[in-house]
Amino acid sequence: MNTERNISPLEARLLNDYQRDFPLTPQPFARIAEQLETQAATVITCLQKLQQQGAVSRVGPVFRPNRIGASTLAALSAPGAELERVAGIVSARPEVNHNYEREHTFNLWFVVTAEDQERLQAVLDSIGRDTGYKPISLPLVKEYHIDLGFGLGGNAGRGRMQYAPTSDISGRGVLHTPSLDDPLIEAIQSGLPLVERPYLEIGKQVGMAEQEVIQCIAEMQAAGVIKRLGVVVRHHELGYRANAMLVWDVPDALVDEVGQRLSGVDCVTLCYQRPRVLPVWPYNLFTMIHGKDRHEVLACIDDIAAKLELGDIPRHVLFSTRRFKQCGARYRGD
Repeated sequence: MNTERNISPLEARLLNDYQRDFPLTPQPFARIAEQLETQAATVITCLQKLQQQGAVSRVGPVFRPNRIGASTLAALSAPGAELERVAGIVSARPEVNHNYEREHTFNLWFVVTAEDQERLQAVLDSIGRDTGYKPISLPLVKEYHIDLGFGLGGNAGRGRMQYAPTSDISGRGVLHTPSLDDPLIEAIQSGLPLVERPYLEIGKQVGMAEQEVIQCIAEMQAAGVIKRLGVVVRHHELGYRANAMLVWDVPDALVDEVGQRLSGVDCVTLCYQRPRVLPVWPYNLFTMIHGKDRHEVLACIDDIAAKLELGDIPRHVLFSTRRFKQCGARYRGD
């Protein structure tokens, strides 16, 4: 699916408006249908179709990095003739959820999640042995602006609707402290079932009452374990055909200031600090730029450097050229 074909008004609303703040009510699709003046079954069928077409990855939580388990961005350098073989080995690991070719000496970039740091390092070591190319690890240090979603026009997923859980959690603190042994995490990490009462269905799987499932998810959101709950789209299928990782070598004392300034730019979809790996990787501030084509991305980068007066800061642009894998994170490989 892409924005060049006709998208129905209902599809556009679902893709734009429900990337976050998904209803925490027993019948969430009925709540959405009420807002869209349609039927719950129509909403479910539409989301199922969008998922089958690849425009929607899932409807469910996006977990904040390192709040449960451990995660890192990793990269390796493989000769062009070896890249597909190497990428296949990397993508075959269940701990890898994103795997892209980018224009750089480090030409394969992937995200690894695991139950803890020890397991994470074991996965990276295994990838190095199996591929013959040792990856560098660039774990998140600080996030400035991350994962606000993509839209077909306007500001998608930016808090258009707010739903309170049916039980009040104010003043009670966070009651549900998730861990990787929590069956609820296992049940929801790949998405909610697209059925009339998804929280009831999840409860049956994990031995919890429907309201308890809703309550626990609300508490994980309040604690920042879940950074957003809603429709998770695939940007390429929505017409964002070009994306680049724009990396900066910012003096350490200025990272926070520059990160905050970059976070306010409309075309910057992600902004976060990661460590340098000297001497091979001198960059410590990462921004993602998405656009409809390469020209649009480059124009945005030029505009950023000029308007924010960042022309003196060394930077490098790494365009994505191939997507080998994109799915939701799984914190256990079993």
